[in-house]
Amino acid sequence: MKSKPIAYTLGEPAGIGPDILIQLAQHVDLSDVVVLGDKRVLFERAEQLKLDVPSTLQYESIDVSDFTVAGEALVDNVPGVLAMLDRAIDGCLGGEFSAMVTGPLHKGIINEAGFEFSGHTEYLAERTDADLPVMLLATDSLRVALVTTHLPLRDVADAITEDLIVKVCNVINSDLKKKYGIVEPRILICGLNPHAGEGGHLGREEIDIIEPALDVLRAQGVNIVGPLPADTLFTPKYLQQADVAIAMYHDQGLPVLKSQGFGKAANITLGLPIVRTSVDHGTAFDMAGSGLADTGSLRTAISVARDMAAANATSI
Repeated sequence: MKSKPIAYTLGEPAGIGPDILIQLAQHVDLSDVVVLGDKRVLFERAEQLKLDVPSTLQYESIDVSDFTVAGEALVDNVPGVLAMLDRAIDGCLGGEFSAMVTGPLHKGIINEAGFEFSGHTEYLAERTDADLPVMLLATDSLRVALVTTHLPLRDVADAITEDLIVKVCNVINSDLKKKYGIVEPRILICGLNPHAGEGGHLGREEIDIIEPALDVLRAQGVNIVGPLPADTLFTPKYLQQADVAIAMYHDQGLPVLKSQGFGKAANITLGLPIVRTSVDHGTAFDMAGSGLADTGSLRTAISVARDMAAANATSI
């Protein structure tokens, strides 16, 4: 039985979303990918890059505006950009696509156009009625998930509750089984404070919030170790024993992952009824149309989407 295709949304048409797709298609078989975006933008960018659009590449044209220049984002393009996302989501929910991979968007331009948009993750969760989306970034050798995402640091401690930790960890544990095919995920989780609170001398969140949450999870059968100091957890001794590391906040875990594999990592949204991966970088307007954009993250995102879709299909 032939597998269902993966949808790729070009993202912000003035950014490098079209570039990385065209460049990657020159040397990687993308015949199982359906490109959702403006056909004119795709072919004009290919001409600018002095590259061909391979005849095997499938695409479905979704108009943006009558005028798009690499590096110059326009608010008139935003309805078309969101239409790409909606088409991919509907196609995944309806079983037409096995997964969706998203090119980079520019949140500022979308909001300037009058649309409330805090990011792909939140948009996907709302459109798919997902209760709790969880951000996971992955390289070939490391997966890092987050309890909280884009919060000011002063708000992080108040946002971390026993209930949130239990829910986030259950989403991660479930999706590692269902979408990664890992029978019994091995999970490591960071404490919030330096030295994981050092017995309460550097903060009590570990004692009052995190450890009780982990007791609940262990009683449910989740294989989880922690809370560990972040500077201990992110060492080979511990990571080689784990399928995922969970950080309490954005800059506790992602700098470690990106130092290992920026440009080669995939951003994955767990907790959705569909498979969604993305590149780990932004629109890079200054590089659009130059031919200098790195395709490594897109290659990883598509590869991970294929693997997750296959595992997900097997688990159904």
